[in-house]
Amino acid sequence: QVQLVESGGGLVQAGGSLRLSCAASGRTLSDYFVGWFRQAPGEGRKFVAAIARSGAYINYGDSVKGRFIVSGDVAENTVSLQMNSLKPEDTAVYYCAAGTSGLSTMIPSGYNYWGQGTQVTVSP
Repeated sequence: QVQLVESGGGLVQAGGSLRLSCAASGRTLSDYFVGWFRQAPGEGRKFVAAIARSGAYINYGDSVKGRFIVSGDVAENTVSLQMNSLKPEDTAVYYCAAGTSGLSTMIPSGYNYWGQGTQVTVSP
């Protein structure tokens, strides 16, 4: 079993940047597909990005393509999400998740383990 802890959230002005980190314990994160999802109030969790196979597989949601970058650090057993050119509509709780199957990386049910989430708020 793998335990996940997100960090790096906060308040930022539109156009700014934040870097989220997902730290894993219990297992080697690079053995999993790791996804980032976000959930705004009153909405379901939406796919942001996914990474696997030490970066050989990377995928992004349409709303963040060209602005967000997902990367992994095998030595630190972490996955990061660099968020640039942030917009107010990026405001949400961001979650990282880990799963063993690569069949459904863009939906929450494709993952077995979840972190507790970190709040990102982008002001106009």
